[in-house]
Amino acid sequence: MSDSVSLLINKKKIENFQSYRIESNIFTADDAFSLELSNPEIDISGGQQVELFVNGERELTGIIDRVHPSYDKSGRKLVVEGRDLMGVLVDSYCEEFITIENIELKALAARLLKNVKFIKIKEIQYGSGDKNRAVPLKHKKEEYEFTQIEPGQTIFDVLNQYALSRGMLFFSLPKGTFVFGQPVTKGKAEFTLTNRIGDPGENNIISGDETRDISKQYSKLTVMAQKQGTDATAAVDINAKYTLPNPGYPFYKPFVARAEHDGQSPKKYAKVLLEKQQFDGYQLEYKTHGHSQGTKNWQVNAVCHVIDEVFAVEQDFLIYSRVFEKSKENGVFTTLKLSKLGVLPA
Repeated sequence: MSDSVSLLINKKKIENFQSYRIESNIFTADDAFSLELSNPEIDISGGQQVELFVNGERELTGIIDRVHPSYDKSGRKLVVEGRDLMGVLVDSYCEEFITIENIELKALAARLLKNVKFIKIKEIQYGSGDKNRAVPLKHKKEEYEFTQIEPGQTIFDVLNQYALSRGMLFFSLPKGTFVFGQPVTKGKAEFTLTNRIGDPGENNIISGDETRDISKQYSKLTVMAQKQGTDATAAVDINAKYTLPNPGYPFYKPFVARAEHDGQSPKKYAKVLLEKQQFDGYQLEYKTHGHSQGTKNWQVNAVCHVIDEVFAVEQDFLIYSRVFEKSKENGVFTTLKLSKLGVLPA
């Protein structure tokens, strides 16, 4: 299938690009794009809302941040850069410094987003959180301080932290809709990446990169909980303690952390830390021709079955990052990053 990319701006479509890079990452707040045009025929300026389509499917809704025109003997050129709509929240700071203990997520989002341009509050999707990861926010007043919005915090920071406290991520869909929810943890694989040594007929991998890193992992994790805002580590000041083993680690190397986050359960915090270490400890990255497999564009937050005889891997993974790219040197290709299902980087 021949891949096509188009930019829609002010109801006008641009389809001819010298190069482009279109990012999508479920764990990154603001997905970026960069487009190089030759002899542009329309005026483009920062702050305009745009839609990017790949093979006729909208893959990003965002705002133009930077416009860089230039020219040489071959003619005029224009580089346009921007981010998806989440970039607006990353850049926008909170103006109300209120306590947000036990406020419903929907009410908090409506309050913080009411004056933000481009955002359709009524279309925000609210999923259920992961009870195994959620941080309990209800606690006795005398034990822990209130959760407070402080000067210098962005709208994204506050909403993302509040979502994480309920076992959810805060991310944006290609159509510009915001979602509070979880990445997929199971299900039938929508895509397949293959590299067979003896039978290359089905291979669709240009190059592969595997990371196995134990430097940030530990044989066991111990979390001690204590009253927020205190530095004491005496036994009398420790409210709770939990130790979680990591059976796959090759030798004894302990990790000790202190939980101060709004009465955060040490057991749940230990599990979150272990997931992050597992996420950092194993990564796959592949390049493949084109931007689609069959009739579907490559997607983040999707299950991909990997058969890689070089790395001796045959299992399902989560696609958490996807970059559509065209360059003068390498043509059209897609770079995918994958992690184990059910582990998060935060």
